[in-house]
Amino acid sequence: MPAHTHVATEYGTLRRVAMRHAGDFTRPLTGPDLHPVLARQQATSTWAPYDPAAVRAQQDQLIALLRDRGTDVVLLPAAPGCSAQHYPRDIAFAVDHVLFRARLNSTHRLPEADALTDPELGVQPADLARGTIEGGDVLLPDTGRVLIGLSEETNPEGAAALEEALTRHNIDREVVPVHFAGKGIVHLDDHLAIVAPGTALIHREAFTADQNRWFNSYFDDLIPVTDAEARAVQVNVLAIAPTTIVVGASSDRIAAALAARGLEVLTVDYSEVTRIPGSLRCTTLPLLRT
Repeated sequence: MPAHTHVATEYGTLRRVAMRHAGDFTRPLTGPDLHPVLARQQATSTWAPYDPAAVRAQQDQLIALLRDRGTDVVLLPAAPGCSAQHYPRDIAFAVDHVLFRARLNSTHRLPEADALTDPELGVQPADLARGTIEGGDVLLPDTGRVLIGLSEETNPEGAAALEEALTRHNIDREVVPVHFAGKGIVHLDDHLAIVAPGTALIHREAFTADQNRWFNSYFDDLIPVTDAEARAVQVNVLAIAPTTIVVGASSDRIAAALAARGLEVLTVDYSEVTRIPGSLRCTTLPLLRT
């Protein structure tokens, strides 16, 4: 399969994707030196140490499923000491024919981005000029827009830098900032998931009233999720084709809502992965969708 990038939407058929197995959990979650961003994030999401072997076993289930569906899975080299290294979605993101290197907000995650030079990836990422922006905050709802969540990890300067870079690379898309109702949001993809054309899962309580009105005007079908489902990272699903979604095995209500809309729902046990906020979308970096 040719090593190039093209990702136009969240739901195009997934042909090539990068993943990376989990390493040891090394990040302190308590204590006097707790970073203030992490403290705010712990108020809106659940954090607990994971068992690396269990996470890797669950990742292998997803890898087997993807390969069975015809997806080429590229395994990135390890980033020792990085507790979130199995979330490569954040270190880069593809928009149309360009893979952009993220500008990570957390210094402890910077070594994760070294994998973007790995020859197996086969793509040279483009850089952004300023600000912070992570792939978990970048969603492609259609071929004309890019949604950018202004979370704890992505700021307006990063969104503006992406807008400038899109113009520089001749990508004609509107950058739409997404506003949250409060602080402590880890990433947009824990609260909004575009699962099919015009259809999305949404945790409404995470967003401002104006932002919810915008979503109402833009999407044809919004499927609400509860606070408990959002805290369990059940919004973080993975579309692998326009009518096929992978969800966590414990997301029974969400799976039923998707199936009721005629979508094929596949399940993977990701219960150990979600012990720090992230799930199926976070563990995958799409490189090619058709």
